[in-house]
Amino acid sequence: MRRGAIGLLLLPLAAACSMDPHYARPAAPVPASWPVGDAYLRQSEAALPTVTYREMFGDPRLQGLIVRALAGNQDLAIAAANIERARAAYRVQRAALLPTVTGSGQVIVTRNSSTGGTIAAPTGTGATGGGGGAGTGTIGGGGGSNSAVTTGGSGVNDNYRLTAGLSAFEIDLFGRVRSLTRATVQDYLGTEAAARAVRVSLVGELANAWLTYAADRSLMAIAQDTRTSAVSTVRLTQARLQGGIAPRTDLAQAQTILERAESDLAQLTTLVAQDRNAIDLLVGSPVADADLPATLESVDGTLGEVPAGLDATILLRRPDVVQAEYALRAANARIGAARAAFFPRISLTALAGLASGALGSLFQGDAFTWQASPTASLPIFDGGALRGNLNLARANGDLAIAQYRQTIQIAFREVSDALARRGTIDAQLAAETRLAAAAEDTLRLSTASYRGGITLFLNTLDAQRSFYSARQTLVQARLVRATNRVTLYRVLGGDALIDPGAYGSVPSALATPAPTR
Repeated sequence: MRRGAIGLLLLPLAAACSMDPHYARPAAPVPASWPVGDAYLRQSEAALPTVTYREMFGDPRLQGLIVRALAGNQDLAIAAANIERARAAYRVQRAALLPTVTGSGQVIVTRNSSTGGTIAAPTGTGATGGGGGAGTGTIGGGGGSNSAVTTGGSGVNDNYRLTAGLSAFEIDLFGRVRSLTRATVQDYLGTEAAARAVRVSLVGELANAWLTYAADRSLMAIAQDTRTSAVSTVRLTQARLQGGIAPRTDLAQAQTILERAESDLAQLTTLVAQDRNAIDLLVGSPVADADLPATLESVDGTLGEVPAGLDATILLRRPDVVQAEYALRAANARIGAARAAFFPRISLTALAGLASGALGSLFQGDAFTWQASPTASLPIFDGGALRGNLNLARANGDLAIAQYRQTIQIAFREVSDALARRGTIDAQLAAETRLAAAAEDTLRLSTASYRGGITLFLNTLDAQRSFYSARQTLVQARLVRATNRVTLYRVLGGDALIDPGAYGSVPSALATPAPTR
């Protein structure tokens, strides 16, 4: 009999079949290579090597801020909390694969009436539903039937019971529970991929904020230089006006340049303060002046280069694409669970224990007892609920496929746009540099001619405006080139900032191969 009880307890450990549809990654709905044309750099490499943010952003100050942001940013704290939630949900679902065994001990003491009679022993209760008196207990529900003790005199009777058992454990013959567990595993892994996307985005946002701060500092320096030059021009014009060799209109025109520089300087002072606030928020703590760049030109050469000739399959390691594929795998597993729901559910309730009227004989003789009650249930009529759940699971699977394809298409477009900008920005920057040099030379010649009385002040004023605008445009072009490197780093997926298994391992029997990154 003991062997029979052990066999029933081991039955749930038998391997279950699976109703999951065969999973195959959908073909990427994008070309195998990037567009090639005047706006693009020609393909030079077959695949992208792993590029870390330390290789991409060479300034030690920016690297230090990135390290601090990865430790103190609240968006990352939220992402980490979401990972823990998904991991806890996975553990809860995984527990359904194993029986829950509970145990209880019970002592029933009855006192007989001195006049004789019958006293009913109470029904037993307990975590495993151990029985009371001479009754037999069942798991999860309560004691056995009441028993009566016929007495002929006064006295005390003892009854001891020690039980362990499992209640309503589903024997997963058709893989329903295992499919749900696989779906939860994929949800958990998808949450890790989402956290990696947050980290890559954080690095990109911080680098852009740092570069924008540097650009605004450069623009502020240009505004200050222009104001200084305009003050000198206004003083010269006032002197010429007082000497009667310049009209009043020259003074008014000179003041327009001065006031424009004053207005820009006030606005840029605000922007620099706001840029710093943005950096503080991303880092998660105040940033010292020593960690910030003085101008954009001072950090222009610290940015690394990303190879431009890339195979489009590199997109499969982008964290948002990885997350979309995990969602697709989870939807596929839930289809299997919905299919398995059409088949009978077999559950097992079992109880094994020791019962004796004396504590000393509880572990001797025939004190061992056991009880098992397998149950099978088959849906006969459910109003179409099972069919509806299966159709819902299939529709969710189709939705996951469409979202996966769309995610890849968006990623392809983002990388193509970044490569298009990368292919032309150097030529634009070179042209803006030559334009600024020509505008400076024009201003120098116009100023000399005006002071010599050869040309009108209007020519000098136009040259001063053109030079001011050209310097501003040159800074903007430098910023575009710098942020384009950040964009390429981000849209290509960034570096692997989350190590596999950083948040705990998944049993190999349940985990499916991770999408290619």
